[in-house]
Order: sequence, then structure tokens, then C-alpha cells
Amino acid sequence: MPRKKTKKAFITGITGQDGSYLAEFLLEKGYKVYGLLRRKSKPDYGHVGHLRHNIKFVFGDLADPACLSMYLKKIKPDEIYNLGAQSHVHESWNQPLATADQTGLGALRVFEAVRNVCPKARVYQASTSELFGEAVEVPQTEKTPLNPNNPYAAAKALAHFDARIYRKSFNLFISTGIMFNHESPRRSPDFVTRKVSLAAASIKLGLKGRKIPISQGGEPVVNRKGKLELGNLNSKRDWGFAGDYVEAMWMILQHNKPDDFIVSTGEVRTVKQLAKEAFGAVGLNWKDHVVVNQKWIRPTETGPLMGDHSKITKELGWKPKTTFKQLVKMMVESDLKLLKQ
Repeated sequence: MPRKKTKKAFITGITGQDGSYLAEFLLEKGYKVYGLLRRKSKPDYGHVGHLRHNIKFVFGDLADPACLSMYLKKIKPDEIYNLGAQSHVHESWNQPLATADQTGLGALRVFEAVRNVCPKARVYQASTSELFGEAVEVPQTEKTPLNPNNPYAAAKALAHFDARIYRKSFNLFISTGIMFNHESPRRSPDFVTRKVSLAAASIKLGLKGRKIPISQGGEPVVNRKGKLELGNLNSKRDWGFAGDYVEAMWMILQHNKPDDFIVSTGEVRTVKQLAKEAFGAVGLNWKDHVVVNQKWIRPTETGPLMGDHSKITKELGWKPKTTFKQLVKMMVESDLKLLKQ
């Protein structure tokens, strides 16, 4: 029998949360994995440091179209996962132009490179629930009108629309996963879920001063008074586990046609519920340790965001495996272990 061809995958944003889980997933399936890595004076492998001997890294940037074309022409990947972006909503207000370039135009450069040098490759574009902004309906489906209301969402909307345009105009296999919030122990402390899990672990362990981990804006996750500062406690999100969601990315590219899919849990929780669950996991009452700080409240709020994942469940057989309670407990326990070390 002829030897089965080894599939090749090219991942942008490979050092981040999603990129690392996806790389693990694809390697387990026997893929040869390539990752786009920014060159720095000291190599920074992020969350794929433990996989660095199993991944072929190429040095480049989404801002350099010639670089992208060169690598894609040389590698000839079967699948491309564009996860690279400036993905912090709060930071997109401080860096709107950089966000537009990396997140919006970066995706367009990938599509152009694919069109010119590897049009047979299957492309996954990471879209986001932030596209729905002040949602006109709940839950949101693939047909819900987009209504972005922050610079990050606007940049993602550009990428999302271009994915559709290139798919239709050039007959390229470009699919999007409209990912609702997905978290893990690998999530950056700049995101509220990890900030909360780190704070709960820090307070439980009685950490003080320089032992307290750093979060948004370079500030400790626990303030000088030993409190966790949060913004809008009533902000609602559909939170799932990143490890589940990368499987959805892969399944989307195995489909017989390119399309758009909502990836979500179909359940909504508030930041208040997140805090309650996290502190409860270490035997504490969240009310004793959380205060509201206006500086963490966004200029415009998004939501309520809750996704209807019935399409991907029906067509591809995907559904979330990890509950909200399991996710938060996983993150808090991981941070307890990390901080004890």
C-alpha cells in the first residue's frame, strides 16, 4: 500500500494560548507543524516551549507580505491556521492602529499570499464573538448581523469579511470559526478570567508585595489593600475551554466545503459569577475580596454574548466537553500550583 502523506500545517500566533493547544492537537494527529515566530534577541516560544523540538519555526511577521509568500511557497502547507493578532480588547483602545494592522490587515496579507502561492491550501481564520458587539439578538448565530463596537472587533470584522470575499471571489478554501470566549491556564493575565484565577490563588496563599503576579497594564492582580479590582461585574460572556475549541478549528478545515461556524458553549455567565466560582474553588467568599474600579470599565460594553453552536454540532459533530465550573476550577488549581512553585 502507498505510504500515507504527512499533512503539513502552518500556524500564525503559535506561541499563544490557542496556538499551543492547536500545535499539541495537530502533532498528536501526526501533522508536521510549522509556526510563524517573531525574531527577538532572546527566543520566546511562549506556550510552545515544551514543543520547540517538534515544531519547525520560521521567523517572520504578519506585517511582511513578501515573507509570508516566501514561506508558504516553500512549505506548501495543507492547512493554514491564522491565529496571530493583537487580541486584547482593552489594549485595542490604546493601540487602535496597531490592532487594525496586525489583526485586520494581517489576515488580508495571509489571504493574498495564499491566493498567489498556495491556492489549494485550506485556511482557518480566527473570528470572534466580539464581532456582534451590542448584539441585536440572543443567542447569536452565523446569520446574526455584525455590530462591532471596539477597535479590536472592527479589525476582526475586516478580516472576517475579507475571508468571505476571498472565498467567494477566488474560490479559496477559507473558513472562519466565530469563537466565543475560550479560556485556560495558558490564558494571559491581561484577560479577566486569568486575572481572577490568579487573584484567587494569590489571596488564598496570602502572597504579598513582589510575590503577587502582574496583570493588566503592568499592575498586580491584587492591589495594596489585598483586593481584586474588576470592571463591570454584570458583563456577560459565553466562556468555554480553549482545549475544546482548537478541536473545532481542525474539524472546520476537514469539512467538505469552506464555511462560517459559531463555536461556543451556548451558556452565559457574568463576571460576578466568574469571581464567585473562582474564589469558591479555594473556599473564599468573593464579596470579601473584590472591588469595582471604574478604570477597568470599557468605553462601550459588548453583549450579552451567547452563541448558538447548533450548526457546527449538526454538520461536524463538535460540542463543548468542559463545563464552566470545571474550567474555572482547572484555572485556579493550575495557578495555585504555579504560585507555590
